[in-house]
Amino acid sequence: MLTAFTRRSLLLALGVSLVGAQTTVTISAKASHRIPITLWGMMFESGDGGLYAELLRNRAFQLVQPGSASSLDAWKAVGGAEIAVVADSEPVSNALPNSLALTVPGGASGPVGVANEGFWGIKVSASSQYNASFFYRFPEASEFSGDATVSLQSIDGKTLGRATIKLSGSQTTWKQVFATFTPKTDAQNTNNTFAVAVDGEAAAGQTIHFALFSLFPPTFNDRPNGMRIDIAEALAEMGPKVWRFPGGNNLEVIRFMSLPGETPATRWQWNATTGPLQFRPGRQGDWGYINTDGLGIYEYLLCNPLQGLSRTGFSLRGISIPEDQLGPYIQQAADQINFVIGDPAESEAAALRASLGHPEPFKLRRVEVGNEDFIGTAPTTYTYRWPAFVNALQKQFPDLSFMATTQVTGPVLTPKPAEYDVHVYQTPKWFSDNAFFYDDFEAIVQRNNTLYFEGEYAATSTNSSDIFGTPEHGRLLFPTIQGSSGEAAFMIGLERNSDIVFAAAYAPLLNHIENSQWTPNLVSFDAGNVYRSTSYYVQKLFSHNRGDEYLPSTLPVRNTTLHWGVVRRGANEIIIKVANAGDSAQTVTFSLPFDTVAKTANLELLAGGSPSASNTPNTPNAVTPQNSTVPIGKTFDYKAPAFSLSVLTFTAE
Repeated sequence: MLTAFTRRSLLLALGVSLVGAQTTVTISAKASHRIPITLWGMMFESGDGGLYAELLRNRAFQLVQPGSASSLDAWKAVGGAEIAVVADSEPVSNALPNSLALTVPGGASGPVGVANEGFWGIKVSASSQYNASFFYRFPEASEFSGDATVSLQSIDGKTLGRATIKLSGSQTTWKQVFATFTPKTDAQNTNNTFAVAVDGEAAAGQTIHFALFSLFPPTFNDRPNGMRIDIAEALAEMGPKVWRFPGGNNLEVIRFMSLPGETPATRWQWNATTGPLQFRPGRQGDWGYINTDGLGIYEYLLCNPLQGLSRTGFSLRGISIPEDQLGPYIQQAADQINFVIGDPAESEAAALRASLGHPEPFKLRRVEVGNEDFIGTAPTTYTYRWPAFVNALQKQFPDLSFMATTQVTGPVLTPKPAEYDVHVYQTPKWFSDNAFFYDDFEAIVQRNNTLYFEGEYAATSTNSSDIFGTPEHGRLLFPTIQGSSGEAAFMIGLERNSDIVFAAAYAPLLNHIENSQWTPNLVSFDAGNVYRSTSYYVQKLFSHNRGDEYLPSTLPVRNTTLHWGVVRRGANEIIIKVANAGDSAQTVTFSLPFDTVAKTANLELLAGGSPSASNTPNTPNAVTPQNSTVPIGKTFDYKAPAFSLSVLTFTAE
């Protein structure tokens, strides 16, 4: 393997030849470094209403004020029912203190109950079996005995599918009941509701308490409490090899939004996300909505159907806690790691994992200590938080690497971090101009075995003066081909520097188009559809064409819009990526050093003529990869269209 100095010198020695608007690129047959299998991955924060397949919003009335209008978010009365969220005197669990009290008025008739609108709609398919459940009890014993009907209803009142569940008035303690049903017809749209109702005449005068309603469609790989199939399939299609979870800001105490009741105790805590759902209290998420934590740490770890994921780790953070009070937070971090990789015979947390059905340890290589500790006053406390966590955890887990989240340039940390998590949100032009971002780390910090995770990056705005502003000031609602081609140029730089960049993840990953706190996102969705963005296809093309080793070539000119990189996969498969982030086509000549070269190359081309071309709910397939073949030889020209990513694959030896 070449040293970093030799690698850099070789790249410079290859030179660059410009003839008019055409560039000549000379490629070396000798690899400079292996490309880590972990290079392309994902960053994920919260699954409610999206990746988590649960169809009901506000299913357990978590963290709401009983009696308030907002406590009934997504719910409505059916057939004249009187409904209210109450602080139950005998709750289903300490974690879920609230319940829904339903009173059937005297003289009622017909179906009387409640309905839930889901996460801004519910998709109903005749090919799917739905699994419904809820807890119920009668606060006062009665002689009532009858059926509760669970059903999916269209907006015009048509019953799409239904089942019945026996209820008994003598049931004064909580009982969980279940039903399954398959709709007889597809719904015309997603404007549907889930209803639970009793016969009004038979139940007149009765009060029933309900807790933890649930409705699941079929899930990815048929896993209970699992993931929404179409979203999980979209993520799996990218071929990610790293998954950073449970995210960035969402694991912390609220920082960007001022919400009541926020204390360090409300941070994401791994042990509150395990076990039966009725024992998961949920939390106020960092992005303004309540997290049920139904998709908890164990569910994350079981995501092997997203094949090949190697978990980068968890962000474990005591937020501005005084140094002498960090002990409990460090212990919780150790317990969390033991839950993932510990020996059940030696660790209570590992024994919990085993009791859930997974006695074998999961794979864990890295633990991230914190998240974006370069913001505000965080660096001043990180200088004691970092050593407190790392020194304690390294003793217990000597095989793990620990990743810092401050700026690479400071503050000075002891022990010296072996890895850093770097985040950048910028304009399309910035990404293209900064394809040499990590090449320049040789000037900022020497290549001294420090590794880097580009843990969050995206072209978010066309306005460099207001990166996080509103759409009126340039903020992108969806990725555009201009932004995606700029990201592709930056990713070519990541690939070139993959001797020090071991992983990268676009962020954010997912958003519901009816309720989004951040744009743009890699994948958007609503109750019925998934929308793959232009940046999604860039990520997929890079991941599917990663290669095993990097072949040095003539370096692109800095601050231009044309960038390229060359990798080899296996013994003789060559992959050339060309990103053109400019508004006109550009031609590049490739000179290959091989004795034999295939006559044609497979071309995967992602291109959009307009810089604002974008895949949206109205135009979901405006820009998608197109496959073709192009003639090549030992020397050949390739014309890269404006705002494009081209991937050329061929054999040579």
